[in-house]
Amino acid sequence: MRAGRLRHRVDIQRKVTERNPETGAVIEEAWETVWEKCPAAVEPLSSREFISAKAEQIEATDRMIIRYRDGVLATMRILYRGRIYSIVGPPLADAASGRDYLSILVSAGVNNG
Repeated sequence: MRAGRLRHRVDIQRKVTERNPETGAVIEEAWETVWEKCPAAVEPLSSREFISAKAEQIEATDRMIIRYRDGVLATMRILYRGRIYSIVGPPLADAASGRDYLSILVSAGVNNG
């Protein structure tokens, strides 16, 4: 993969849950940055408008390509230019070696990660 293609910077976050040690109840949920300013290529794939609960919403679907990293999961989220993107499905490794880059499908505009 050519480095010039990875000209965008994204933050990859995971959800952290804090529990009460005595009861096991959830005290606080927050997002923790795992990788900051990760080089990426952001490619828009499609955009669609739909009506949900009588409120118009917009869902954008993009593909983000990053260098291969162990531990990127579908439960994480990505921050890019002030927007929150949810990862849609498991990240896909490249076809050639499987360890050069990850292709991640993301959606934005509907939920908060």
